[in-house]
Amino acid sequence: MQKLPRVCGDKHVAAFKRAGWKLNHVEGSHYILVKDGSDIHLSIPVHRGKDLGVGLLKKLIAMAGMTNEEYIDFFYG
Repeated sequence: MQKLPRVCGDKHVAAFKRAGWKLNHVEGSHYILVKDGSDIHLSIPVHRGKDLGVGLLKKLIAMAGMTNEEYIDFFYG
């Protein structure tokens, strides 16, 4: 099993967009993503020079209803 990527938040925003999530708005440094047909929103911090923590990434993946493997496919896809 491949490890989750440790990169800055904007790379993860792009991966979630490939998974069907859309940018709703930006609050400060947090990108708020929504998906049609879902009441859930994802809040992804985008800080220049800082990688997104693996614990937060796992939580976001679970909230999005994906497995780590599915997310990795979208990240590298």
